[in-house]
Amino acid sequence: MALWNSRGLRGSMLEELVNITNDIYREKNLALIQKVPTPITPIKIDKENKQINLAYFEKKSTVDYIGVVQGVPVCFDAKECSDNAFSLNNVHEHQIQFMKEFEEQEGVAFLLIYFKKQDVFYYLTYESLRKFWQRAVDGGRKSFRFDELDLSYQVHISNGVCVHYLEQLSRDLADRTQGEN
Repeated sequence: MALWNSRGLRGSMLEELVNITNDIYREKNLALIQKVPTPITPIKIDKENKQINLAYFEKKSTVDYIGVVQGVPVCFDAKECSDNAFSLNNVHEHQIQFMKEFEEQEGVAFLLIYFKKQDVFYYLTYESLRKFWQRAVDGGRKSFRFDELDLSYQVHISNGVCVHYLEQLSRDLADRTQGEN
């Protein structure tokens, strides 16, 4: 069992923005995406503030979000990065395996990463994540640098949506279709 404490709240700003985005997508009938709850067992509770201060993860989680966009199954994880490089230690092997299996079932898996230093939201395709992961497995860098990314996959605020990742999902799908031809 893994131990959880207040450090688990890192990334909560990004998750809140993604949650707001997903609510808008649902209201506009564009997508139905849900946050996957992480099962925990509380150990220490601050009764005064009604907050869990210490808990154990009951089991390994898969990804943060799962759902469907116009008939396309999607799953993704939301991560924050405060540096110029994203450490692959932020993604676990069981998550990579889940995303691989999800893709094999014709779903679309990806990461949404907020690079704080650059103030950039980024859509990292599963294929790009897989290549970076394999490089690490093969003894290379255990991270990838911001300057290694294709910035055309940057996610913008658009149409009143905080983290409008559907535009990049659409591009990801189009790129896959072109790759098949």
